[in-house]
Amino acid sequence: MNLVVLQNWLDNASFAILFLTMLVYWGGAAFPNLRYLAALGTAGMAIANLCMATLLGARWIEAGYFPLSNLYESLFFLTWGITAVHLIAESSSRSRLVGVVTAPVAMAIAAFATMTLPSQMQASEPLVPALKSNWLMMHVSVMMLSYSALMVGALLAIAFLIVTRGQNIQLQGSSVGTGGYRSNGYRLHKAAELVSQPPAPSAENNGFARFESSSNGNGNGNTAVLNLLTTSEPQAVASAEPLSPQRLSLAETLDNISYRIIGLGFPLLTIGIIAGGVWANEAWGSYWSWDPKETWALITWLVFAAYLHARITRGWQGRRPAILAATGFVVVWVCYLGVNLLGKGLHSYGWFF
Repeated sequence: MNLVVLQNWLDNASFAILFLTMLVYWGGAAFPNLRYLAALGTAGMAIANLCMATLLGARWIEAGYFPLSNLYESLFFLTWGITAVHLIAESSSRSRLVGVVTAPVAMAIAAFATMTLPSQMQASEPLVPALKSNWLMMHVSVMMLSYSALMVGALLAIAFLIVTRGQNIQLQGSSVGTGGYRSNGYRLHKAAELVSQPPAPSAENNGFARFESSSNGNGNGNTAVLNLLTTSEPQAVASAEPLSPQRLSLAETLDNISYRIIGLGFPLLTIGIIAGGVWANEAWGSYWSWDPKETWALITWLVFAAYLHARITRGWQGRRPAILAATGFVVVWVCYLGVNLLGKGLHSYGWFF
């Protein structure tokens, strides 16, 4: 079979499969009782991933070099990475909501590459001298995989904000710093022990409050009691409606898996930037030239470094790190696509300017 024809068929097939998969995930979110839709969504993502892997493999065979030399190839490599990270995240979280946010983004990228790019940007061409290096595979592939992981992690953080309605709740997550764990309102006290009136519940504790007690009552002191504040006092009503246990559990899952996926993408971004510096020195005689792409890669690194620093050393959970990760989603897109299409520099594709 002609490899060019195969590529044209596969890129259209990838877009169509991702579009149907997006509809399946959205249908599963709207009708949670239809449990078979979750399996269909996962299968659709896996098939799309396989189609794009085959497309990139055919491109590699046809052109004779690793298929990351132009925007068309990098967009499909990015989409392949997003679907691969999606499958990892979905397998870890067992939540269909992962596909609700990742499938539309993957579909939109495939649509942009297939239907929007000019035909001359989709065709493979001989490499320019600067790209004829083994660093092409090392630097660009690692950077693209880091973008994929960071985007999926940021999308899950955005989903967390949607599920929690932007409330500042405290979660039992994976951060290890001070204040990294939620108080569930549990307190050990003895039988017949008098419990003092609790303070007003904080929105951060999702409607649960600590109970201070003091008593000399008898008992073995081995009973753990969870007290949920149900007072009708106006001043004790939380300003935000507490989340249901199902929403809270889902929010914890999204927060946790987002943290882990970003934790995977950040080291890849670091390795990619270092490899790019070594390649730049080999090709242009300078490790760092403050090219627009290099500058935004540094900004991206700083944003996600701040995210991980806040979670690991400060124990941030919930809304604040999610907002930071959502900001990182925009920064990644500016770094990957914005400066390539709009800026002038060594990494520019030169489509608009």
